[in-house]
Amino acid sequence: MASKRIAPSVLAADFANLQRDVEMINNSDADWFHIDIMDGVFVPNISFGMPVLRDIVKHATKTIDVHLMIVDPDRYIKTFADLGSNILTVHYEACTHLHRTLQAIKAEGMKAGVAINPHTNVSLLEDVINDIDLVCIMSVNPGFGGQSFIENTYKKVKQLREIIVRNNASTLIEIDGGVTNKNAKQLIDAGADVLVAGSFVFKSTNPNQTIKELKEIINT
Repeated sequence: MASKRIAPSVLAADFANLQRDVEMINNSDADWFHIDIMDGVFVPNISFGMPVLRDIVKHATKTIDVHLMIVDPDRYIKTFADLGSNILTVHYEACTHLHRTLQAIKAEGMKAGVAINPHTNVSLLEDVINDIDLVCIMSVNPGFGGQSFIENTYKKVKQLREIIVRNNASTLIEIDGGVTNKNAKQLIDAGADVLVAGSFVFKSTNPNQTIKELKEIINT
């Protein structure tokens, strides 16, 4: 079985010391960089845009996992490919023609991800599950870091894993929001493959050690 992954969320980093935090992730046991792009329209917050992502990519040495929390993501697919994104995740709720969007992402050489909000049923993805490389289940309401984990997430992960197996798909399951050392193992046991950790990592006294401990928890 493939090793389970940790993707620190750069949204929780210290933006005044961003290069330092990027290099910390480079030198840690983390697998991916998780980058949240928010527009203040799809979600009630604005994070950062293309210039900041360009500078992150300049220093990052690991997979760039970009999560678009924006309206009309199709407009920016090529832009994010050109900036160096390896995985581009769009929200189910923001895509009128999801299948077309997924094909456009892949045509630019990226892995295609779909994120779903806490109220969205995973069954809505069954018809396109073989076109999706990654499903990001939001375990908090998108838009802000530091929120409490929504317990219904475990059930959604199990339901999604059943859909993936039933369709013989190779889709990865990512969990975003409220991930800590208290729920990491339970999420993996439910069927998750990738855990996004923001505040739990960057607000700890030793982020590098916290990442190491999370990796040990999910791979034992």
